[in-house]
Amino acid sequence: MLRRYLALTHARNMEFLRDRASLGWNLLFPLVMVAGLAVILGGPPRPLFKVAVIGAGEPVAVSTHPFLGTRYAEFFALAADQREAAVAKVGRHRLDMLIDFSAAPRYWINPESPKGYVLERLLVAAGGPSLAHGAVPGRPIRYIDFLLPGILGMNMMFSCLWGVGYVVVRYRKSGFLKRLNATPVRPIEFILAQLTSRLALILGITLVVYVGTDWVIGFRMEGSHTLLLLVATLGALAMIAMGFVVAAFVTSEELAGGILNLVSWPMMLLSGVWFSMEGSQPWLQQLAAVFPLTHLVGAARAIMLDGAGVREVAAQVLTLGGMTVAFLVIGARIFRWRAD
Repeated sequence: MLRRYLALTHARNMEFLRDRASLGWNLLFPLVMVAGLAVILGGPPRPLFKVAVIGAGEPVAVSTHPFLGTRYAEFFALAADQREAAVAKVGRHRLDMLIDFSAAPRYWINPESPKGYVLERLLVAAGGPSLAHGAVPGRPIRYIDFLLPGILGMNMMFSCLWGVGYVVVRYRKSGFLKRLNATPVRPIEFILAQLTSRLALILGITLVVYVGTDWVIGFRMEGSHTLLLLVATLGALAMIAMGFVVAAFVTSEELAGGILNLVSWPMMLLSGVWFSMEGSQPWLQQLAAVFPLTHLVGAARAIMLDGAGVREVAAQVLTLGGMTVAFLVIGARIFRWRAD
């Protein structure tokens, strides 16, 4: 028994070590993840407050007002045409304060926000030119209200990528796709069948989680459930199609796992699942826009927290639809039936 066990262990080890792509990926992936996290989370301590500033230059000039030198507050510049959108974000607790130094100096806070209260006290204590006060009432948003759309989207992401990408690679490695290739089935037909099956499962599971969490803890839902279902469907389709792009050519389960990790972890960190990307580096925001999860979470939050309609989420809906078509076309073109 021991000899059989050792022989099987040795055989599996040699199989893995001889798969140079998988071995290299397992060595390289942790280094890439550590380097990426160092860039995203490294540097000085993260600020406690987010303050948008209009009319103080870019980057924000501390000489404009003594308050702009406050430590542990992140000040970032906005253009004057972004004022209305920024005021709305203050009301939704996505910004702690907005200051406008242009025509008539003024600041806005949400009177229901603890951070807004603290910042107002700091602004008064800093002295300098006086600013008119503006209040933006807004019902307090709990962190769970902010977090729930991201958690649901993240769960869908893992189900889409791993439930398709990993499984299809296993089909190829086991020879199932090779046998299927002997039938009249075309790649696009196989892909669409897998997509339909996975989509139904994911939407069903997400619906159960959505209803269950609402029943247990209750959460904020200001918009249309129908529109939210449309966004969830398009987001799931885009991420399933993305999983097929990986599954279309990879022949090793270990390599597939490495690639899927490389895709899913940056998506989870940069798509606004855990925290808002407001005020982050522009290149990080541009990178986040590449991921379908970013548009799914952004649209879902706008519907659930802000009551957004079709017009407000049209850009995310069109982007998710375009990503789905692009990934399906790429996956169908590079799809391989055989592992060799």
